[in-house]
This record gives sequence, C-alpha cells and structure tokens, in this order.
Amino acid sequence: MEIDYGSYLPPYRQIAAELIADIERGTLRPGRAIPSEPQLVQRYGVARATVRRAVAYLRDQGYVFTIPHRGTYVALEPPATDQDNTPDD
Repeated sequence: MEIDYGSYLPPYRQIAAELIADIERGTLRPGRAIPSEPQLVQRYGVARATVRRAVAYLRDQGYVFTIPHRGTYVALEPPATDQDNTPDD
C-alpha cells in the first residue's frame, strides 16, 4: 500500500486501516506480533512518529496491545463494535 497524501484520511489512519484489514482477514492473527516500528516505517515510507501514532490508534481501538520491550500484538478478542453496544428494547 502506498500512502495517499491527497486523502481525507491522515497517513496514520491509512496505516491503521490497512493493519485492521489484515487483522480482520486473519493475515495478522490474535496473539501474534504485528510488524515492528522499523518494518512499518520501511513498508510505508513514513516517519517513525506516524507509525507510532497508527499503533497508538490501534491500541486505543482495542485491536492490539503492547508489552513494553517485547512488541505489539494482535488482541486476543476483537474489539466490540457499535452494534454490540445497542440497547435491547
């Protein structure tokens, strides 16, 4: 994937969207490490800060978790969707 700098989505969100798609497709499996920051920097041709922001976004959304000095891993359970939070009437 190449970053589209003309897109309404900022580069970190484009990277996050691609990684989310990989998680949902099963390319990145639960409990397994995602590519390292240097690998993602090289893959997407962006600054390390952009990759860190993308990973932070994934973490905030519940797609990944980070173990300090070990790496970032795909969450064992997928994050809840808005549909899961609808009231039962």
